[in-house]
Amino acid sequence: MKPIWIVDDDQSIRFVLEKALLRENLPTRSFTSAPEVLKALSDPGDTDGPQILVSDIRMPGGSGLDLLEKVKARFPLLPVIIMTAFSDLDSAVAAFQGGAFEYLPKPFDLTKAVELIRRAVDESLREEVSEERLSAAPEMLGQAPAMQDVFRAIGRLSQSQVTVLITGESGSGKELVARALHKHSPRANGPFVAINTAAIPKDLLESELFGHERGAFTGAQTMRRGRFEQADGGTLFLDEIGDMPFDLQTRLLRVLSDGHFYRVGGHSAVRANVRVIAATHQNLEQRVKEGVFREDLFHRLNVIRLRLPALRERREDIPMLTRFFLQQSAKQLGVEPKRIAESALKLLGGFDFPGNVRQLENVCHWLTVMAPAQVIEVKDLPPEVLHAVGATEVSGVVASAPVPATRPVEPVAVSGYATAAPGAPAPQATSVAVDAPPAESVPAAWEAGLQAEAMALLENGRTDVWDVLTRRFETRLIQTALANTRGRRIEAAHKLGIGRNTITRKIQELGME
Repeated sequence: MKPIWIVDDDQSIRFVLEKALLRENLPTRSFTSAPEVLKALSDPGDTDGPQILVSDIRMPGGSGLDLLEKVKARFPLLPVIIMTAFSDLDSAVAAFQGGAFEYLPKPFDLTKAVELIRRAVDESLREEVSEERLSAAPEMLGQAPAMQDVFRAIGRLSQSQVTVLITGESGSGKELVARALHKHSPRANGPFVAINTAAIPKDLLESELFGHERGAFTGAQTMRRGRFEQADGGTLFLDEIGDMPFDLQTRLLRVLSDGHFYRVGGHSAVRANVRVIAATHQNLEQRVKEGVFREDLFHRLNVIRLRLPALRERREDIPMLTRFFLQQSAKQLGVEPKRIAESALKLLGGFDFPGNVRQLENVCHWLTVMAPAQVIEVKDLPPEVLHAVGATEVSGVVASAPVPATRPVEPVAVSGYATAAPGAPAPQATSVAVDAPPAESVPAAWEAGLQAEAMALLENGRTDVWDVLTRRFETRLIQTALANTRGRRIEAAHKLGIGRNTITRKIQELGME
């Protein structure tokens, strides 16, 4: 292991930390100023760089914050701990905004300081391994056997022109597979055109797919090429094919049969050389039995079927995906990538992720913005994760939940209906609780969590609490409705009691596209 660099103009601080770390078998190297550190980092003959850097904030010759900025510009993954005797808010905020691993106010408890440094070392070593893995990662990530089967199938289909049907739950990455199939096919130099057949109104979908001639309908001022023509020589990805209107299925079947179609309002056949890849979260066999999906189109699409596993079926991929998405979110926001503690990773691994990989990506984006420190702990995870997993002990850390799973809870009768705590057996309608408080006097778990989150933001001096919590509430509500309706926006809007235009506008405003 590389040494821990200590930077402080106070000789006694350097001495105390050196001795304490040596007792822990942690090598050290000390400096008295920021210029000394920068000179050592620039020395080509000095190959023994720091494992972590512990620096005072106010020193002659340059501040610790300036040193932090310069070091992070050259070594973005190097954990830096900032020490200061001036424990003011501005210093703490500046340290974290600069990408500091942690902020250590003086005077500090030596045992706690060593524990913090040890944690930084462990995270540094773990991130080095993770960075090596991610640097060599392909466009799709997955070590689970189910994902390896998908990768092998993509390899076998790499030189094929055959139609492929991709099935899997919403958010599992069906479009990524379609793009990989295109990228590794002979059509890789051609266009890849994607269309979600469930997101476009029925009266516009035909024109989107096949184009229209000028004057074909009101508003058709010019001729427009459809997606089939746009994808000529390449690949057309038809997402959520199970929701395609029945009458359009006939036109699609004809195109797949002979490659010819007519633009809306056109009289001349158009030919497009297109490979079609379709995807759906629905059970097409069941849709055929229900009479809402053509059986002949199903057999035309179902030449080769690839099933993508849900994220809960490949939990061993969650740590790798989490670290990858944290890095991606940091790049998008222009901030230092955050690290995640093993205890938090284990808790994430116990969550079912109904929104699959897309939901994990959203969680990582949320953590990049909302987690207060550079290392994400169990307490920093979103409330829906903590509540869903329950009171589970993870590496000595207990995540609090609304109701402990080990304590029996009596059913509470409310207006003639009986309810039970999450995880408890459903009671009969005749069950009555003895001395149970009125239901309206006991806040729901999410209300208690909302109250605690609002209080924490208010105590931190935030002045945008309304906007922050409203956005989070609306985002989670829409995500849940979309998960319930398998991504069908119109149905989700109906169940939420809002209009189709409202949910579309909200999705755009909240950046959920």
